[in-house]
Amino acid sequence: MCNDYRLEVDIASIMEDFDDLKIKVDLPEGTPNVAAREDIKITDIAPIVRTAAGGGGELVNRRWSWPGHGPKSKPVYNYRAEGRSFGDKRCLILADGFYEFTDPEAPKQKRLDKWLFTMRDHRWFCIAGIWRESPLGEAFTMLTLDAGEDVAPYHHRQIIPLPRDRWAAWLDPDVAAEDVLGVLPKGSLVPVRVYPPEPMQASLL
Repeated sequence: MCNDYRLEVDIASIMEDFDDLKIKVDLPEGTPNVAAREDIKITDIAPIVRTAAGGGGELVNRRWSWPGHGPKSKPVYNYRAEGRSFGDKRCLILADGFYEFTDPEAPKQKRLDKWLFTMRDHRWFCIAGIWRESPLGEAFTMLTLDAGEDVAPYHHRQIIPLPRDRWAAWLDPDVAAEDVLGVLPKGSLVPVRVYPPEPMQASLL
């Protein structure tokens, strides 16, 4: 399951893309700090666009994951989407890549292999999420489904990158979640192993 993702796109490009899609996005807390980050991890503060009361969305910075029930429970950073509606607590999590980890391919390697998934057709994308109040303040989590063909070789579940034509629908609580959520067609996501690095190919002269 995804416990690490990336966002290196500047806020101006993000706002321009929402504008091109005719999605009204307000900044109720001012322009959030969206510094380029190669690794956004559980409990970090990161930008989301959540459903706004008057329609459209609002861009805010919030904590990734809320505390689980009980003192020894893990934080809730992924959340099963099947059979749920989510009301007006929906959000779009801004990203340009997410990571999955697999058992090492090299027998003597101790660390897990780390794979970066990016969107083939767009520089950045939105992941379907929800947010809620928590003892630590407002926080968000990523929704998950059974893995599609691009992710299945790496994990049996996956987060949900949304096509751009579904962003507005996800922010609309009147649109059924089941009509929006789904895995992308095969070939939409591009995996690249980032640890250990792929060996350099020798140049052909």
